[in-house]
Amino acid sequence: MEFELTDEQEALRKVVRDFAQAEIAPYAEAWDRDHIFPVDTVRKMGELGLFGLPFPEEYGGGGAGLTTLCVAIEELARVDQSMAITVEAGVGLGANPIYTFGREDQRQRWLPDLCAGRALGAFGLTEPDAGSDAGATRTRAELDTSAGEWIINGEKAFITNSGTPITSIVTITAVTGTSGGRPEISAIVVPAGTPGFEVQPPYRKMGWHASDTHGLTFTDCRVPADHLLGEQGRGFAQFLAILDEGRIAIAALALGVIECCLAECQRYAKERIAFGRAIGTNQAVAFKVADLAVMAACARSLVYQAARLRDAGRPFKKEAAMAKLYATEAAVTATREATQIFGGYGFIDETLVARQYRDSKILEIGEGTSEIQRLVISRELGLPVT
Repeated sequence: MEFELTDEQEALRKVVRDFAQAEIAPYAEAWDRDHIFPVDTVRKMGELGLFGLPFPEEYGGGGAGLTTLCVAIEELARVDQSMAITVEAGVGLGANPIYTFGREDQRQRWLPDLCAGRALGAFGLTEPDAGSDAGATRTRAELDTSAGEWIINGEKAFITNSGTPITSIVTITAVTGTSGGRPEISAIVVPAGTPGFEVQPPYRKMGWHASDTHGLTFTDCRVPADHLLGEQGRGFAQFLAILDEGRIAIAALALGVIECCLAECQRYAKERIAFGRAIGTNQAVAFKVADLAVMAACARSLVYQAARLRDAGRPFKKEAAMAKLYATEAAVTATREATQIFGGYGFIDETLVARQYRDSKILEIGEGTSEIQRLVISRELGLPVT
């Protein structure tokens, strides 16, 4: 199938690419080395309109679709995954639940700042003992009817954008009762700074050093009853729907990583001289670069097919899982092969492919592991998967 971007999408690609080269590329290695979350650069991405791309103009958004957002994320990831995931999580996990499931007053309250990048939102699903098995949520929220407040107790783990200086809200899942003998999981919006809501120290991570990631603790944390997002008891289903879209965006991020490796290896294979000739003249290197080109082409097809199905309002669950599975696993392979092509220089932190290598592993884990994607695909194919 032929997927051609519109003139507007190609124009956005150029704008984001130029921005990434001017505002991110010169500093990304230092941010990574020093574990710095660059607030000013994030605000500049907001001024560029990246956080509001898929949302209606009435909330300060760009009125575009998921396909357009994927273009922006792809371009950011070619330069730095930390900034790409900051946008992906801010849009897909921070603002999208508010837009998709929120009441109009909730949209008006929180979306304008999120769309403008003046504030960031986070998505609190994962817990220390509930990752892929997100239905095992232990965080609880009890409604104090006399005070009109939810009282939240529990923990969340590995939450992106949850502790930045501009984080405004975290939407969490919590057990709010039982239904048919099973836990009833709801979604509740918790504003940053609410008493009883504690952001734990940042994790020491293998990669994504310039991305903000924390554990969260809730101890008798009270929020108004009207901070319930969507229907009570529908929080788990709501978040699963959000993840379907997020998987396409993560796949777009992985595509940008593959394209980065391809471009870097093309350049290096022409410039690096060994035994009196460019290393690209050796089939061992040339074939690796050829494989990178194939990975990029396949990932691109899967990513934009899934994104356009979603934008057209057609079923896309299987296609989202396929895009996420292939693109992220290909990105891990691509970064490993790129590091091999660069040899000793590929093992040095200052080298772009080295940072991409360290950063890429999480792509096979976050927003649904590769194993979960295979489970989703199998179910969508009608197989008797238990």
